[in-house]
Amino acid sequence: MPLRGASKSIPRKNLLPIAGRPLFAWSLGQALESGCFAEVFVSTDCAGIRRAVAAEFGSRVKLIERSARTATDTATSESVLLEFQEKMEFDVVCLVQATSPLTQASDFLAARQRFEAGDFDSLLTAVELRRFLWSRDGTPVNYDPRSRPRRQEFPGLLVENGAFYFTKSGILKTTGCRLGGRIGIHTMAADHFLELDEPSDFEMLESLLLRRKRQTAETRLRKGIRALIVDVDGTLTNGGMYYGPEGEVMKKFNTRDARGLERLRGGGVRVCVVSAEASAATAARMKKLGIVEYYPGVDDKRAWLERIALGWGIGLEEMAYIGDDLGDLECIVRTGFSACPADAVPEVLRAVDYVCVKAGGRGAVREVCDLIVESRGGGVD
Repeated sequence: MPLRGASKSIPRKNLLPIAGRPLFAWSLGQALESGCFAEVFVSTDCAGIRRAVAAEFGSRVKLIERSARTATDTATSESVLLEFQEKMEFDVVCLVQATSPLTQASDFLAARQRFEAGDFDSLLTAVELRRFLWSRDGTPVNYDPRSRPRRQEFPGLLVENGAFYFTKSGILKTTGCRLGGRIGIHTMAADHFLELDEPSDFEMLESLLLRRKRQTAETRLRKGIRALIVDVDGTLTNGGMYYGPEGEVMKKFNTRDARGLERLRGGGVRVCVVSAEASAATAARMKKLGIVEYYPGVDDKRAWLERIALGWGIGLEEMAYIGDDLGDLECIVRTGFSACPADAVPEVLRAVDYVCVKAGGRGAVREVCDLIVESRGGGVD
C-alpha cells in the first residue's frame, strides 16, 4: 500500500479518521485478515504515517521508505511499484489502494482464486455499470439508441474502481505497468464504485462503513447478551467534573441513558456499572436508578470482569461492555460485544465492535441499550 504524507484534494488524506479508524486502516486491515499474502508492506515518505501504521498493526505490516521522487503530486503508482521491485523479490505483487476503504477480505480471496485459476498475468477490480454512455460529441458509446435494450437485458460495462491490482513480477519489469499480458477482472459490489478522492465522498463512505459495522455488531449481538457492563467517566458522563464551593464533585448524567438501562433490566439483561474512581456523585446516581451492581474503585478491570463472570455463571462471550478509555481495553477485547462513545480514545475506537454515533454522556449508552433490545426482539423474555 503506497501512502504519501501530502495530498492535494484532501490534506493528510491517508490519516483522515473515518468511521473511527484512519483511512488506510480499512483496506489494509482487510488485506491482513484475508490471509492470502505472504507479506504486507506500506511504502511511505511520512513519519506520521509510519507511527500510525505501527500503532494500528504492529509488526504485521512492514514499513519501507518511499523516495521523494515517488511521493510527488505527479508520481504514478507504477513508480512506487517499480521502486518496491528494486528492493524486494516477489512473484506477484498486489497494489492496495487506501482510498477504497470498503474493500473486504473476501474480495482479496476471491480475486486471488480467480487470478490463479485463470492463469492471468495481472488483474484489476471493477464494478458493473448498467448505464447508457455517450461521448461529449453526442455519440453513443455502448448501445444503439434505435434498438434501446431493457435495463434487465442490458449487460452494461465493467468500470475499473481501483480497489487493488495483482501484477506478476515479469509483467511489471518488462512493461513498467501494473496491467499487462492476460488480464483478469474481479467484479465487486456496486457500492465499491465509490473512492475517497474528493471531500464530498467522505460522508457517503463513512455512512457505508458505519452501516457495515452496525451489521457486524448486530450479528454478534444475535448470539445472545445476558449482561451489560458500563463504564462511568466519559461513557455515562461526558468526562467533565464540576466542583462546588466546598470542593464537592458533581457529574452530568443523561436521562436517556437511564431509560435505556431501565429497558434492558426490564428485558432480563443484567446491568452492571464499574469505575476506577470512587465517586459520591456516581453512587448517588446509581441509587437513584436502582442499580445495585455498582463497583467503584476498580483499578484492574480485567481481573474484576473475570471474577464477576465466574460469580454470575455467565460466559464472557455473553457479556457486552461499553467504555471509552485505555483502562477499558482489556474488557473490550474479551467480551462478546463491545462498544464505545463516538469520542472515545483512538485505541478504543479501533478495538470495539461498534462505535456509537453519540458521544459519552450524550446518549451513547442508550444507543447500545437499544441495539441489545432490538437484537432480543424487543427485549421481553
